[in-house]
Amino acid sequence: MHARSTTIKADPDNLDAGIAFTRDEVMPAIQQIDGCIDLSMLTDRGSGRCIVTTSWADADAMRAAMRAATENVHPIRLMQVLGAQFLDIQEWETAVLHRERPAGDGAGAQVTWACIAPNRLNELLDAYRNNLMPRLQELTGFDSLSMLVDRRTGRTVSVTAFETRDALALVRKQAKHGA
Repeated sequence: MHARSTTIKADPDNLDAGIAFTRDEVMPAIQQIDGCIDLSMLTDRGSGRCIVTTSWADADAMRAAMRAATENVHPIRLMQVLGAQFLDIQEWETAVLHRERPAGDGAGAQVTWACIAPNRLNELLDAYRNNLMPRLQELTGFDSLSMLVDRRTGRTVSVTAFETRDALALVRKQAKHGA
């Protein structure tokens, strides 16, 4: 499986319009494209940062979708709705994906960006699968864990989602205090 993430620095006042546009226009159009698996959107209401990620059956489907983009699914249109000035598009391999349940409205997510030597990626992925994932599954409110990688550069991004922002805050508090 592969993914494309579009990171946008939006005007925080336009986030609700951007969420509605993504839900009502972008998502239905993307889901009609062959090879599409899903779409997710993370937003930070304080900073205006948005990350829209589409998941694809394979790299060919992902790239074909970009070529077939219409006005409603093109990132530039979303930037306009969000009042954004910055756009960063990345392509990824979905290396780890575990869903207890879909994250819904009001979910909380921890996004961690990292870079590792490309020859160490498999070790990192094994650690996620064998050590981190079982521990996360035991936490109250855990929804999902995704690890996206760029094997060429060693860039990674993991997203751990919880049922509510309060559940995420509790996990962060426990981690900070070593509980």
